[in-house]
Amino acid sequence: MSVDALHLGTWIVPAVIALVAGFLLQRAVHWIALGAVLLFAALNAAAAVYVLNTFSDARWSPEGQETLSAPSLSETPMVGEFLEPLDSALEGVVGGVNDFRAFQEALPVALDFLALSGWALLVAVPLVVLAGVVSFFKAQRRKADFRKYRATVDSLQDELEQIKRQLAAGYPVPPAGAHVVDVGPRPAGRG
Repeated sequence: MSVDALHLGTWIVPAVIALVAGFLLQRAVHWIALGAVLLFAALNAAAAVYVLNTFSDARWSPEGQETLSAPSLSETPMVGEFLEPLDSALEGVVGGVNDFRAFQEALPVALDFLALSGWALLVAVPLVVLAGVVSFFKAQRRKADFRKYRATVDSLQDELEQIKRQLAAGYPVPPAGAHVVDVGPRPAGRG
């Protein structure tokens, strides 16, 4: 996977997930936006770790950057056989230098991903506050709606009790939609 593909993937995956989740969960758009930003931050941090774990890969180095190779001292005439132990030591040093150069070339790529991750986390802070405020107001509205529905249910229960008392006392039931007034029990002797 190239650097461009990694950058593109860190943008496309959160966008697609946010669109799908936004389509499915339309009431929680503020939490979906926050989740997409945090996913973007996590993917960029993961890409930076991936680059640093594979720092010796040629994808992270600029074009034309070649690795160093150690000269063979064992092929030197007359003293070559005495210099053979130095060949392996020299190859180890050159290998270390190549690893250092590869890490040095991969580090800016990883830092780019980490910078994007940091910016996403910085954007996430106000989004957390905004999502919390929106959720608070939605909860307050749900509580108010619940209180209104509860008051309606209580009122209907009172009316039902009044109708039951009137039926038990022998009064006719008023037509639907008429306001019921509790007149109490009928006095004896009138009627």
